[in-house]
Amino acid sequence: MHFAGKKIVVIGMGKTGIATALFLGKQGAKVTVTDEKPFDQWSAEFELIAKEKWLEIGKYNVDVLAGARMVIPSPGVLPYNDLLVAALKKKIPVISEIELAYRFLKIPLIAVTGTNGKTTTTTLLGEILKHSGKKIFVGGNIGTPLIGYMESSNKDDFVVAEISSFQLQWVDKFHPFIAMLLNVTSDHFNYHGSFAEYRRIKARVFARQDKNDIAILNAADPAQEGIEKNIRSKIVKFSSSDELKSGIFLKNNTIIFRMPDNGEEQYPLSMIKIPGLHNVENVMAAIIVARFCRCSPENIIASIADFRGLPHRIEFAGEKNSVKFYDDSKGTNVGSVIRALDTFAQPVILLLGGRDKDGDFETLKPLLPTKTKKVILFGEAQNRIASLIGETVPVLKKLKLGEAIEIAYKNSQPGDVILLSPGCASFDEFTDYKERGDFFKKAVRDL
Repeated sequence: MHFAGKKIVVIGMGKTGIATALFLGKQGAKVTVTDEKPFDQWSAEFELIAKEKWLEIGKYNVDVLAGARMVIPSPGVLPYNDLLVAALKKKIPVISEIELAYRFLKIPLIAVTGTNGKTTTTTLLGEILKHSGKKIFVGGNIGTPLIGYMESSNKDDFVVAEISSFQLQWVDKFHPFIAMLLNVTSDHFNYHGSFAEYRRIKARVFARQDKNDIAILNAADPAQEGIEKNIRSKIVKFSSSDELKSGIFLKNNTIIFRMPDNGEEQYPLSMIKIPGLHNVENVMAAIIVARFCRCSPENIIASIADFRGLPHRIEFAGEKNSVKFYDDSKGTNVGSVIRALDTFAQPVILLLGGRDKDGDFETLKPLLPTKTKKVILFGEAQNRIASLIGETVPVLKKLKLGEAIEIAYKNSQPGDVILLSPGCASFDEFTDYKERGDFFKKAVRDL
């Protein structure tokens, strides 16, 4: 692919957009960047490219498309954005940053997607591969954007990339040799428009695979039913609920990996130090990939045993007067709230709220009476959530997260768990889920 002298429009000047513009500039392209945010709100990293001769700052309207040969939107730019709609009408190709990066990638790509568990699984898999002596790059939707890796020598053994539905929206030739779909639950309706469309976009991670590739599916996920009929690669499944004739499954506190003509391998459940059945599923998916990458069972077990999870993923945040606090700020959809609640046997006071993504909170109604003793709602979405969950458990409302933490603690008793699993984006009060989680942990320390 040759970009020399061609006008390429990059929409969105966050970390990914800046990395994309920088790569294109080094390819000789004439890069025009734009963003719906005012210029003074662009990422500070923009200074890295601001004075480059190949760069032009365009106004945020359809005029910016004049003469463009390609448009590359950053993740999160809505598919019905006026600029993207206009580009498609003008038959200007629209591709995502991961599609651009893939076209220059020279080493095998492992793609991890799903509604929940992507970051944990991607990170854990990276640790297993490194512990096994593999040279790898870990990034994508976490850490360094995939396009940022193109600045390196491209001489590693594998690239392990977390991939979001936003990134899969605009792929064409994107072709991982191993791709996994951890789960599909309701999320990003405000972006994709419907669950069916969200599911369709997620399944695009397998679209370019062939018989020489591997697709990993969750046999216990009802939303994945029917996806495999369109997959041409070798399918390997995992299940936390049922024994499989072929694949990896949980039985009698042991993870069993069963493959035709290759016997069985057993992995002790006790090696997993991060809580929740959903993390057992994440580990299963990572084991499949690791074995196909020729990691030994011994190295896999040692790496999993050393893994203590990630910040803001059901992270223990402290204990006050025998009340335990857990930070699950990364839980930005209803599916992640359900997984977090399933982790605990003791009474839970749930902190729920933030900026709504059209989440299906009504699905929490049957779970709340059995898993929670009280729900504290906060943020922009509190009224909508209250209308959807009804009065199945006592509900209190607070405007800010800080107030919600204080009232939760006042209503707690020794032995309770106070869980921040908001089921919403953070952008009404915080810049991202990390800032929200850090605020929660500091508030707990300050109680």
